[in-house]
Amino acid sequence: MAGTPAAKFRSGDALFAFDSDLAILSWNRAAEELTGIAADAAVGRLCWEVLGSHDDCGDLVCHPGCSIARLMREGWPVHSQSLRVETREGRRCVHVSTIAVDDGDSQLFLHVLVPSEKRSPPGSRRLTKRQQEVLQLLAEGVPAKVIATQLAVVEATVRNHIRAILVALGAHSQLEAIANARRLQLIE
Repeated sequence: MAGTPAAKFRSGDALFAFDSDLAILSWNRAAEELTGIAADAAVGRLCWEVLGSHDDCGDLVCHPGCSIARLMREGWPVHSQSLRVETREGRRCVHVSTIAVDDGDSQLFLHVLVPSEKRSPPGSRRLTKRQQEVLQLLAEGVPAKVIATQLAVVEATVRNHIRAILVALGAHSQLEAIANARRLQLIE
């Protein structure tokens, strides 16, 4: 990607680009506002040095052997995740999506950071009574087909409830929804 360091990436969300060596090539204004780090201070540095991210358990995520970067370099898709990054106000929870751009000759990676409070927080949308019932049965390991029979509805209705539960809890899978619901004390 000839000329990539001079490339401008526009996004209303915090966004920065880095190369396969993890060196930051571009840092937008929203990233400056989120972190309090000016583009001049970020560009050219290693992304893990600048972000210093930790996961929800406090474990260091951003480091020289970053598994996200390794997977992306190897061509694997990486799901978005919640991280705690250094900001001018201290650590802040953000949702990070990583995008790989590969033109055959070189690779470029983008991190898009959205403050968690800007996203619909898990559990913020109340679950209906029926969705709570379905969630509790899922947590007990009951398959959708059996849930449909127990609740005297068609399986498609149960699947619709499951989709609504995933959205409401900010989850990508039923297992993640159950974990989020337990963390929020929505189920036992």
